[in-house]
Amino acid sequence: MQEHIDLLIPSSEERTFNLKEAYAYCERVTRRHYENFPVASFLLPGEKRRHLYSIYAFARGADDLADEGNIPAVERIVHLTQWQQLLDQSYAGKSSHPVFVALGQTVRELDIPKEYFSALLAAFRQDVIKQRYETFDELIEYCKNSANPVGRIVLHIFGYRDENLYRYSDFICTGLQLANFWQDLEIDLAKNRIYIPLEDMVRFDYNEGELTAKRATPEFRRLMQLQIERTRALFSAGYRLTQLVGKDLRTELRLTWFGGIKILEKIEQMDYNVFGRRPRLHLWDVPGLIIHALSRRSPSMKRRTVHAG
Repeated sequence: MQEHIDLLIPSSEERTFNLKEAYAYCERVTRRHYENFPVASFLLPGEKRRHLYSIYAFARGADDLADEGNIPAVERIVHLTQWQQLLDQSYAGKSSHPVFVALGQTVRELDIPKEYFSALLAAFRQDVIKQRYETFDELIEYCKNSANPVGRIVLHIFGYRDENLYRYSDFICTGLQLANFWQDLEIDLAKNRIYIPLEDMVRFDYNEGELTAKRATPEFRRLMQLQIERTRALFSAGYRLTQLVGKDLRTELRLTWFGGIKILEKIEQMDYNVFGRRPRLHLWDVPGLIIHALSRRSPSMKRRTVHAG
C-alpha cells in the first residue's frame, strides 16, 4: 500500500511523464484491479478506452488514499486534499503526475466539468469521516457524489450532453453503488462502515451487534431483501438509457447494467447471506452477460421471495 501511495503523491523530484507514458500508466492501474463491472472493455472504441483509463486511475488513486492501509483519518484527508490540488493543477495544464497528465489531456479534449471529479473526492472524504447512514434517502445523497458523476463523465466521453440521459444514468450508477455495498457488506463491516440504513435495521428488529456477529437471521434476510428490491428498482428506472445511446456505448452500458443485476441475483441465490462468501461475477458469468448485452430484448425484472427460515 505505501508504495502505491508514494506513486500517488509525487515528490518534487519526480520526472514529468509524456502523454503516451501517462496513458500507459493509467492503463496499468486499471488492469491491475479486477472489478465486477467492465472498465474500458474490448467492446469500446480504442480511442475512448484511453480516456476511461485516465478517469479510472484518478478514482482508483483517490479510493486507495481514502480506504486502504492503517493510515490515520487526518492523514487520509490531507492526502485527498493533495489529490484535489493535483486535479486543480491538471485543469490549469500544470501536471507532472502520470494520472493527471493523462486526465488533463482527457478533460481538455472532451470538455468535462471539474465539478464531477470534485464531487467524487467529496465522497471519498465523506468515507473517511462518516461510517453510518440513518436513512435510505441519506444514502442516496451520498451516491450523488460517489457514483453518479462517473456515469455523467462516461456520457461526456461519448459526446452526450443531455439532462434526460443524465437522469437515467444517475439511476444506473446509484444502483451499481448500492449493489457494491450489499456485496461488500462484510468487507465494509471490517472497516467499521455500515451502509444499510439504520432506520431499516430498527424496522426489521435487527441490531448492529447482530450485524457485527454476522448473524444471517430471518430478520437480516428480510432487511437485505428490501435493499435488493430498492436497488433493482433503480436499475429498472435507468434501463431506458441503454436504448437511447448510440451503438458505440450501448453494448458496454448493457453489459454493465446486466452485471449489476447479476450481482443482485447472486445475493438472492445465497438467500441474502453475504457473510463468509462474497457474491461476485466469475469468468463463467461473462458469456451469458455478453449474450444479454448483445441482445435487443428488454430484460425481465424477476423478484424472489425471501426464505423465512
